[in-house]
Amino acid sequence: MDKIIDFINVNRDRYLDELKALLAIPSISALPEHAADVKRCADWCADELRRIGMQNVTLFETPGNPVVYGDWLGVEGAPTILFYGHYDVQPVDPLNLWESPPFEATIRDGEIYARGSADDKGQVFMHMKAIEAHLTQTGRLPMNIKIILEGEEEVGSANLDDFIKAHKQELAANVVVISDSGMFARGVPSICYGLRGLVYFQLDMRGSNTDLHSGSFGGAVANPALVLSQVIAKMKDRGGRITIPGFYDDVVPLSEEERKAWASLPFNEKKYKKDFAMPKLFGETGYTTLERTWARPTFEVNGLLSGFTGEGAKTVLPAVSMAKVSMRLVPNQDPNKIAGLFQTYVEHITPKTVELTVTRMHGGKPWMTSYDNPFVQAAARAIEKGFGRTPIFTREGGSIPVVSTFQEELGLPSVLFGVGLPDENAHAPNEKLDLGNFHNGIIASAVLYEEIGRLGTVS
Repeated sequence: MDKIIDFINVNRDRYLDELKALLAIPSISALPEHAADVKRCADWCADELRRIGMQNVTLFETPGNPVVYGDWLGVEGAPTILFYGHYDVQPVDPLNLWESPPFEATIRDGEIYARGSADDKGQVFMHMKAIEAHLTQTGRLPMNIKIILEGEEEVGSANLDDFIKAHKQELAANVVVISDSGMFARGVPSICYGLRGLVYFQLDMRGSNTDLHSGSFGGAVANPALVLSQVIAKMKDRGGRITIPGFYDDVVPLSEEERKAWASLPFNEKKYKKDFAMPKLFGETGYTTLERTWARPTFEVNGLLSGFTGEGAKTVLPAVSMAKVSMRLVPNQDPNKIAGLFQTYVEHITPKTVELTVTRMHGGKPWMTSYDNPFVQAAARAIEKGFGRTPIFTREGGSIPVVSTFQEELGLPSVLFGVGLPDENAHAPNEKLDLGNFHNGIIASAVLYEEIGRLGTVS
């Protein structure tokens, strides 16, 4: 491994220049005007896989954006990794809050700022460089690898499940490796063994066929903005507990072992509050902040729209109101069951004074694995080699729906091998990636391949 690690260290500057080129592509999957950029990014990734020595590189067309595939299967009898990542990124709004252009990668204080730097281009790219180091220095990899990169993760991966089901034989492997997660804190590498699931809805209410004068009609008709606010307010009690009937029926409670382990982690609630300028923390009564974000389900409002929102005053009763809401789910909550419970409850508590439309959007199942399986332990050894510190084991509040699909459709365990930090503004202005973590992540990825290769054939 020494000459591989030396090669990685020598090429640090080149890696940054190449990463900047990838980050310059505005592959925003949510905006139709960027469809050509998304395709261009897929082509860029495919070209890079070919350049570093991957074989059978193909762009698989889907009803949406293409899936980039490549493999290297040169070691008979060795374990096979299926690496998953995504090349699409979030929109950049609000643009005025960015300190530098979101698609002109800028390095400040040891961090690279650009949309996609942490989520997920930077983390995908570190594996490309780890593969390149092995192939350049030894002409081979210590195990086999298949790579799939999708272009719709940020819009719910609508076509990925069908792609996986249609290509089960091509995607057969021993383990999935995903670098689309984070470290617990700066200087504290970690391995995630659990993810929350997701259900996402849009609620639309209509009270009339046009906006109305609030003086002429106020008091005589229902205000959809107020009705929507009242409905949302009924989703939680004062203690932060969700009031949807049956919502908690299948929740797996936290074990005392987990609660004790999490309580020992270097987490400072006062600093957490200060870092994000929060007046006061709030959450479900009886649980710590880590427990609330890692292992308890949520109901959140992601967006509200109604009435006049410009400068000045306009005395109007809005004709319509809209809210986007999400629920994060934990093992063993089923998204379809929760979606049904939510819709039933919303329809029950919404008065007949407005017309209600409930639209289900994307979502995914929660996931959890055992952290004593050999692949997770191999990842722990690789991270210790790359970062000089034994990783801790955590759960993650976010969702990666495809993890459950890999488990259900391909029967594969997953290893979440991320290097992002909690303050790196994924999905927000000024997204960034710590360059020390990026470079250490390349080394750790290269070591991971060696460690998994040493496991031999694993069923």
